[in-house]
Amino acid sequence: MLATHTVLAADSLQLEPIEVIGHYDNAVGTSDAASQGTVTSSLIENRPTLRTGELLEFVPGMIVSQHSGDGKANQYYLRGFNLDHGTDFATYVDDVPVNMRTHAHGQGYTDLNFLIPELVSRIDYKKGPYFADEGDFSSAGAAHIGIANKLPQGIASLSIGDNGYQRAVLAKSFDAANGILLYGLEINRNNGPWETPEDVKKYSGVLRYSEGDASNGFNFTAMAYHNKWNSTDQIPLRAVDSGQLGRFGAIDPTDGGESSRYSLAYSMHQKDKDGAFAFNAYAVQSSLDLYSDFTYFLNNPVDGDQFNQSERRKMVGFNVSKTWYHTLGGFDMQNKIGLQTRYDDLSPVSLYNTVAQQRTSLIRTDNVKEASAGLYAENSTQWLEKFRTVTGLRFDAYNFDVQSSIQGDSGNVNATTTSPKLSLIFGPWAKTEYFINYGRGFHSNDARGTTETQLPSGGTATPVTPLVATHGSEIGIRTELISGLQSSLALWRLDIASELVFVGDAGETEPSRASRRQGIEWSNHYIANDWLLLDMDLAASHARYTENDPAGNYIPGSVDKVASFGATVTSLGNWYGGFQFRYFGPRPLIEDNSVRSESTAIAYARIGYKINPKAKLTLDVFNLFDSKASDIDYYYTSRLNGESAAGVDDIHFHPVEPRTLRLTLVYDF
Repeated sequence: MLATHTVLAADSLQLEPIEVIGHYDNAVGTSDAASQGTVTSSLIENRPTLRTGELLEFVPGMIVSQHSGDGKANQYYLRGFNLDHGTDFATYVDDVPVNMRTHAHGQGYTDLNFLIPELVSRIDYKKGPYFADEGDFSSAGAAHIGIANKLPQGIASLSIGDNGYQRAVLAKSFDAANGILLYGLEINRNNGPWETPEDVKKYSGVLRYSEGDASNGFNFTAMAYHNKWNSTDQIPLRAVDSGQLGRFGAIDPTDGGESSRYSLAYSMHQKDKDGAFAFNAYAVQSSLDLYSDFTYFLNNPVDGDQFNQSERRKMVGFNVSKTWYHTLGGFDMQNKIGLQTRYDDLSPVSLYNTVAQQRTSLIRTDNVKEASAGLYAENSTQWLEKFRTVTGLRFDAYNFDVQSSIQGDSGNVNATTTSPKLSLIFGPWAKTEYFINYGRGFHSNDARGTTETQLPSGGTATPVTPLVATHGSEIGIRTELISGLQSSLALWRLDIASELVFVGDAGETEPSRASRRQGIEWSNHYIANDWLLLDMDLAASHARYTENDPAGNYIPGSVDKVASFGATVTSLGNWYGGFQFRYFGPRPLIEDNSVRSESTAIAYARIGYKINPKAKLTLDVFNLFDSKASDIDYYYTSRLNGESAAGVDDIHFHPVEPRTLRLTLVYDF
């Protein structure tokens, strides 16, 4: 299909018509960086995913894994980061932030389990801190996941699979009043391959009313989600090597969790030849109780080291932006200003010692109120026919108010940061565009750390920097010189003022030294013919601390090589299918690089048959070659029964799931 795009978005400047190829909207003239793009619903529908969080693997170079139960947020890897649960990658669903700040388990915690993938209409992704409308957590990148206003037809889906997997989805949109009413429901059960059955009990629901079109419209959206599960967390390699434990066994079979999320959101947009206006507001209520035991009997040799991370959260906010299209001095120009606000009320966020999920003692509890406002301005100017610039400036202000159970840890802290942005875009020449990008970004730290002077153990602590600065740059190209092929190449660098490092005995992260990451990414999407799409993404990065330390300058968990390849067959008669392969290389597990993880290579496959115009049957095979790899590896000290009181330094890993089959019947109505 054909679509006319404008450099300045709107009717202010017209380029030649360009082709939107297949499952991506990444054509020349549609972005401000080589690493920016969009994935459409057609590819999302045609590629199998083992877990909901793997939706983010549609972002080129992103790896999504898990080290615990499937009700918990995933682990994310991108641009040399082990992003933990999302610290430096911002994720939004219809402009509602998903990253949870000052979270019970980890800063920037990004749990996407509430999503129903069949309702996702697109994923807009950006990498690097070059965009004025991206704030907290977005230094490595950002993804905006859109939910559909209307479905082509109703969906009734039933899936069954290995290890007690069951999933049912019912979704439909229809005319109501002056607009469209959409609903979606999901029920999921799964035991997984674990010796302790995961016993997932997941419920998700969406209800949306919308009116209007892409130029003028609004929607109201309600979402509900609840999940309860058992966890098999990472296990020590020595226990598996000795035969004490199987690969899918657990040291503490009582680990697990329960989470919920309920939200209301309103969004509207207006657009004409002179400009655009957008507004959205949201309210989210969420809860989490997570029971984990990473060190086993190191701290408590009798009852074990299980702990409970618990939080109850209310979050509200709104975003508003105004854009003007005009000509100044003969130059076509777009000016945009925006305001983004957010308020989190955690009452409370707590940490307990537990035995078999029964609380035995309180470590700490805090009531936290965290407020922020981000004001940004952006100018896009077409200086020449084949040269334009995007300049931006962002100002963020934060207030952290902590009332702690630990004397000396309560307080009120204010912090601000300013972030300039600049992009230079040249071309296209010979269907090729060139980019130079620079930007300053940041991530916020846990509010409790900004006021902490006393540790729960009684020692002293130094408050952390509230807002940690990052600086990024990138040069890149995007080309469509070869018919049917979209190819992007980017060379990038990112400096961060304070790294976050995993601490095994607490199951959390703590601030560390400044660091630098740099690398190269090559992304390719090729339409071989009208029924076959090929994808190939390659990324290599180099990550080191920039403050020298005798312990070493490698960053634990930093990924240095990522590769993925996909083939999607959309329609071959009544048959369809696909193949997806992803690889991420070995990683340093401690600062001197003396202990490294193994690499991980996983393949997924799909084969489907269209029974009739309304019904189809799909077989998905995950871990096609039954790889005995790890989803994640850590290196830290733990203690098993019978070991010395000091514990043992060891690799702790969470295995990838073995070959798993899932059969899905879909009926459109």
